[in-house]
Amino acid sequence: MRRASLLLPLLGALSFPVAAQDAALDDLNAQAAATLNLVPVTRVVRSGTPVPGTPTDLNASVTVRYGPAKPAAVLLLMPGYLGGAGSFDRLARQLVNLDPTLAVWAVDRRANLLEDHAPLLTGGVPQLAQIVQRGLPTRAPASVPFMKDWGLDVTLRDWRAAVLEARTLTPNVFIGGHSMGGTLTGLYASYDFRGTRGAKDVRGLIMLDGLPGLMSGKALTTDQYEQGAMNPLGPLPGLNTLTRSPYVDALYFSPALAARAAAQARLAALQPDAPAPQNGFAAFPATNLAAAMTRLDQRYALLPFLAIRAGHATNAADAPYLLNRVLGARDTRWITGAADPARPVGWGSEAGQVTDARDFVRRYLTPQSDYAEWYFPNRLTLDLAAARTDTTGTPFEKTLPVRSARDLTLPVLGIAAEQGVTTETQFREYAAGTRAPLTVRTLKGAAHLDITTASGDQVARWILDWLRPLRRA
Repeated sequence: MRRASLLLPLLGALSFPVAAQDAALDDLNAQAAATLNLVPVTRVVRSGTPVPGTPTDLNASVTVRYGPAKPAAVLLLMPGYLGGAGSFDRLARQLVNLDPTLAVWAVDRRANLLEDHAPLLTGGVPQLAQIVQRGLPTRAPASVPFMKDWGLDVTLRDWRAAVLEARTLTPNVFIGGHSMGGTLTGLYASYDFRGTRGAKDVRGLIMLDGLPGLMSGKALTTDQYEQGAMNPLGPLPGLNTLTRSPYVDALYFSPALAARAAAQARLAALQPDAPAPQNGFAAFPATNLAAAMTRLDQRYALLPFLAIRAGHATNAADAPYLLNRVLGARDTRWITGAADPARPVGWGSEAGQVTDARDFVRRYLTPQSDYAEWYFPNRLTLDLAAARTDTTGTPFEKTLPVRSARDLTLPVLGIAAEQGVTTETQFREYAAGTRAPLTVRTLKGAAHLDITTASGDQVARWILDWLRPLRRA
């Protein structure tokens, strides 16, 4: 693994032809992936916090566990907005590969239990192509009225069930998260679990391109909380309308779109260079890999928090995409079609990439987890907007008991993506309002999603270096 991580930047300095560079990168990344895939993994579904009205089998705490069953330390990782446990698959394996005494437990929020992966995992290429084009049957809002209660309190209590289980195995328990998962990490530490602060459960906090207050917007009034409001993510349903809008169903993400994306990722993993389904994910002739990656690569991504640096489109004609820039993306492009109409738009590796596209699509959906949370509960976004960083003295003090972080003394590791959504300055500003010792790092060249999917193991090494002196025998 160390050899692979060192060779990646060196390849960029070699004067190989482009095709030879691409092949060398693909081969090197494949070797590294084979080593990581030896890390043992299991999915555990156990009892979570009981919520009246929620079916019993959905009152669950779900973790995908990498590494030893009897670890010397456990790191529990919370995914970001719209993310699933599968978003940590590569980082978790990197961590355990470098330190076999560590277990990494990636969280799937309970809404992931609403997904049906069977057609995606068992379907052949023709069936997957149909799903890309037509999607899968999705759950109607009226069929999941209980999701109106799946907010911050339920999310943190489900997470705590896993944290307390980890504490029965080792006193060395740490929590962390990516993007909104970093927000939830800080809120967990400040949360009042019926008289016990979450900070007492763990020995340190890791925030990966996310921190408390990220994208929460202005403080909500009681009326806005009940009737609806606007926040940086767009219109936010209020408590009184959650039964009609229990989960995210937007232009950029919905359960139907998530199922189609997973099918396209599966096709890209199985047949990366084959033609993508017509009238599917790409509006132009493309290979399966290009159809998958042109939705996510930073050059073409609709939103900056759904961006990755994983190569480049080939044989593509494009133009500036002004709408993306209005939404906060950087210099983005809109692919108008194939430069040579006789060939499809393809996807190639490049020396400056952070994530390997082929590895990314292979890990997007596995028998244990997937990258996305198809039915992301609007209640969680609403509660985060209400709680922000402290509910003391607000109308939400009792229902969302997030306390001030000014007495927080837990060590904090903040890792920013250079082209992501946080900066080292933001981490320092957060830590200045606490008593927490802070360590900050920035992953150079990385977009927001690269933090957990990067081919190199720099993020994993930063985490392990930070964990080492905090662990006790």
